[in-house]
Amino acid sequence: MTIEKIPFGRTGHDSTRTLFGAAALSRVDQATADRTFDLLMQHGVNHIDTAASYGDAELRIAPWLKRNPGSFFVATKTGARRAAEAREELHRSLDRMGVDHVDLWQLHNLADPIDWDTALSPGGVIEAAVQAREEGLVRFIGVTGHGSQIAANHRRSLARFDFDSVLLPFNFITMQLPYYAENFEALVATCKERRVAVQTIKSIAMRPWSERTHTHSTWYEPLQDQADIDRAVWWVLGKPDVFLNTVGDVELLPLVLDAANRFEKRPSDAEMAELATRSASEPLFV
Repeated sequence: MTIEKIPFGRTGHDSTRTLFGAAALSRVDQATADRTFDLLMQHGVNHIDTAASYGDAELRIAPWLKRNPGSFFVATKTGARRAAEAREELHRSLDRMGVDHVDLWQLHNLADPIDWDTALSPGGVIEAAVQAREEGLVRFIGVTGHGSQIAANHRRSLARFDFDSVLLPFNFITMQLPYYAENFEALVATCKERRVAVQTIKSIAMRPWSERTHTHSTWYEPLQDQADIDRAVWWVLGKPDVFLNTVGDVELLPLVLDAANRFEKRPSDAEMAELATRSASEPLFV
């Protein structure tokens, strides 16, 4: 079996349903990155999602893109909120990856209300994004975010600008929050109507680290057992038309890809509730 490919919104690209979350490369050397790339190729992953703020990730990706031109849909992100600094960050990202354009440029973690208004107003990053699209430096424009308000916020963002993609958390425990679940489903419905790609993150998030010792590079405590990861990944992939961005840890990446490769059907809510209870899962955002 191989990982399914479906249309990435209206971009014309069929992406694997598991997109490579390149945050996993932020603090690794090139040899580790190259081993990661070999693993991605084995599973047929054809979509890379990185960001200017992901440490050395853009630098680690550059050799792959040079050796395999045209093999990946390449997405990066900017944390800038004003047009001038956003343009500078985009050109720095292009230089670091050794490319003349990216397929998708995303407004990173657009959650704070003041940042949101700045970014989507005249002189904001959205102005730079539209200009970059006109100049051929980016092909599509997306928006990303975290937090319990982000599904509702993305709905506002889509009302303000015709984004090509959104990215936000999606896992069983987060969807037990009624406000989040209601807005997530409404967002997905809008995206389906408008052919906007829906990318999801935090598939195997278990709970915040709190006072526990960090054993992985993720900022949350992740599931670690293959059977548990299978169940969490399959639950996400059981939602039609959404994409799963892989975990930000190269050690856990093989487990997530293996689960995705073997996906057949979505676990029941009872099975997920059992996993949540047994693992003492908690929402990352309240």
